[in-house]
Amino acid sequence: MIEFFPGLRSLRAFDAAARHLNFTKAASEINVTPAAISHQIKELEEQIGAELFTRTSRTMRLTRAGEILYTAAHDSLETLSRALFRIRRLENRKQLKVSAPPSLAAKWLVPRLDEFLATQPGADVRLDVSHAVVDFDREDIDVAIRFGEGKYPGLQSELLFQDFVFPVCNPSIITKEKPLRTPRDLLKHTLIHLDWDAAAGLSWPNWNMWMKAAGVPDFDDKAGLHFRQTSFAVQAAIDGMGVALGDSNLVADDLAAGRLVKPFELSLKAPRQFAYYVITKPGEVAPMVEAFRKWCLGEAKITEKQAHLAISAQAPAQ
Repeated sequence: MIEFFPGLRSLRAFDAAARHLNFTKAASEINVTPAAISHQIKELEEQIGAELFTRTSRTMRLTRAGEILYTAAHDSLETLSRALFRIRRLENRKQLKVSAPPSLAAKWLVPRLDEFLATQPGADVRLDVSHAVVDFDREDIDVAIRFGEGKYPGLQSELLFQDFVFPVCNPSIITKEKPLRTPRDLLKHTLIHLDWDAAAGLSWPNWNMWMKAAGVPDFDDKAGLHFRQTSFAVQAAIDGMGVALGDSNLVADDLAAGRLVKPFELSLKAPRQFAYYVITKPGEVAPMVEAFRKWCLGEAKITEKQAHLAISAQAPAQ
């Protein structure tokens, strides 16, 4: 039987102080004064009959009792926080928090969100842009879109789409002085590179790979513009700064609108281990989450059809 249980306010103060090992920083985090933190800690120590911190003029550290209490308090507060979050979500069925990688968010998701909102009047959609692995039990996320193998233990993972990669450019840079009739003509243009390795032993299709497949092995693969985000590389191509290798599904809208053209037929298929997936937590799913999941998968099919048309098309040579 539990004879005593500290109040939530005291535990919050202790948790913050234990993490920062500094009363001033702890006070700033939970918006109280350092004196209030000190009072809460002193009261807590009196209640449990043990010192929680040892202090010198310059340092502070947890005692053994403090370490034991911190582990339990921190875990308990996180559990309570997650429970309260789930309760708030039950009451606010219109709110949806979506996490997506930067390039997919910029080139595919954001331009389509108004269509989703049109199907869900009053929806409150909040976008988190991130590559990080999502912990649905600890984070304020309902749906995630991630790039990888689609292996997320304990979660529901559904293929959104897989890409082909091919050269794209603004049609205005194809001139009589700098035509794009053959792959070797690319050497007269600035090449826009994406500097990203998919994983050990795997590489995302790059200019070395495309040029080799096109029969042009002798070129300077360092010259040109280098980016680490696909969206930046594609935007540079749209702005007429050179020729980029575009992901079929991320450039489908730009090709359809004429902002980009595909000057050559050759396309490279992205490694099968890397594709975009819609990730959700299995079990009881909120209606808004289910609506977004189905909408995403439907939009992906439409995009893949546009991308397929783009792959089979070729810009006229100059």
